[in-house]
Amino acid sequence: MKKVVVAGSINMDLVTICERAPKGGETLFGKEFFQVPGGKGANQAVAIGKLGTQVTMLGKIGNDSFGKDLISSMNNSGVDTKYIETSASSTGIAKIIVEENGQNRILVVSGANMDVDRAYIDRHMDIINEADILVTQLEIPMDTVEYALKKAKEAGKTTILNPAPAAPLNDEIIRNSDIIIPNESELGIITGMPTNTLEEIEAAARKLLNMGVKELIVTLGSQGSLHLNKKGSVMHTAYKVKAVDTTAAGDSFIGGLVRNIQADNLDEAIEFATKVSAITVTRKGAQISIPTIEEVENFKGEKNEKK
Repeated sequence: MKKVVVAGSINMDLVTICERAPKGGETLFGKEFFQVPGGKGANQAVAIGKLGTQVTMLGKIGNDSFGKDLISSMNNSGVDTKYIETSASSTGIAKIIVEENGQNRILVVSGANMDVDRAYIDRHMDIINEADILVTQLEIPMDTVEYALKKAKEAGKTTILNPAPAAPLNDEIIRNSDIIIPNESELGIITGMPTNTLEEIEAAARKLLNMGVKELIVTLGSQGSLHLNKKGSVMHTAYKVKAVDTTAAGDSFIGGLVRNIQADNLDEAIEFATKVSAITVTRKGAQISIPTIEEVENFKGEKNEKK
């Protein structure tokens, strides 16, 4: 069985459900409030664990109740958390507003996530050396992401980068990322190009491929995803589902991709990942919405028609 290490963020999500987000200076009443474990790194680790793959989480929490609850949630999903360290900073939080149409707006206070540095990666390089795949995102310092990818590639590992929240990527990060998985808005920010149509998305994606990206998967929400490499592109349509909350849709997609990833058949893994994210968006919350392997195997959804 493959072993995966996720180096990234660990947050507690503070979620408000409402008809719509308030405008500046406006006060509205929400319909519901709850807190659920989140953070892109932890979400992806939980997705990988729930889908039956051996996974270790690397990151930091604060010495507070949020941190303890987050560790418990990951452990319950099959994630090895013993290398997570406690920081003097508070545990990261994300304030999430979910509108009734399923769209979300997120404000993150990083806290302990920003204390994940190169020295921390060095302390746990043996865990990366024992793994097959490293997954990371951009909710820990960019310098740490760059360093972790470099060390993982030097050790001969497969590296996956989810460039979220979006930021410019330097040549070192691109060179050491085997697979990069942005959504269309993140792709636009990374490349500085418009991504409003499929043609614009393909043009922006080609720019990244020309910069040295080996495999690029652009997630497109209800449209599905677009897989591109030097050989060409393949569109994977989404399933017909009623979206309740899109939080963790991309994170669960990555978990599904890692579960079935094969160097010679990435599109098969994308099809499985599409099922995982389809189930996730029909439920509220981040980690609590991510399905188990049994739920994915029993999913009998219908694909949208290709446009």
